[in-house]
Amino acid sequence: MENKRRIGLAMCGSYCTYEQVFSAFEALRDDYALIGILSETAAETDTRFGTAAAHIRRLKEITGRDVVTTIAEAEPLGPKEPMDALVIAPCTGNTLAKLAHGITDSAVLMTAKAHLRNGRPLVIAFSTNDGLSASAENIGKLLNRKNVYFVPFRQDDPEKKPRSLQADFSLMGAAIEAALRGEQLQPILR
Repeated sequence: MENKRRIGLAMCGSYCTYEQVFSAFEALRDDYALIGILSETAAETDTRFGTAAAHIRRLKEITGRDVVTTIAEAEPLGPKEPMDALVIAPCTGNTLAKLAHGITDSAVLMTAKAHLRNGRPLVIAFSTNDGLSASAENIGKLLNRKNVYFVPFRQDDPEKKPRSLQADFSLMGAAIEAALRGEQLQPILR
């Protein structure tokens, strides 16, 4: 059996980006051992973009293992089952704010807290409608934090949503590789 690096794939809301995120995750399958994590909200919410059960099933198919959906299931991923890197994609403005302020109230945030405690890279691929307003301060806080890296991002829809920012999910693999080397993939703004 190949000894692949372990990469956590943590998903929050922003359901409209799930198809892009799942495609980016699928591109990682051959190179990494993948661990799927869903926030409790993502694991329980049906939307016009699909059912929670379908999202869990798809993440399980991509990773080949059960998906972590609770804080209790997430806690061992730090001390007992460390990962080489953790990706939060999509990372909502809500999760971004909680991460910036040390709030741990979901499986994704518990995984991130435990992961950062181990000094390993955390890669954030956010999607937030207020990236150029309320979430800007939190993005700034995390940009200056050790072991936190960003998938390059851009304005989502400047005309209809002038303050919205979204990661370029097609660059997720390159951002992970850069983070594993201790580097931020540049340019960060696309």
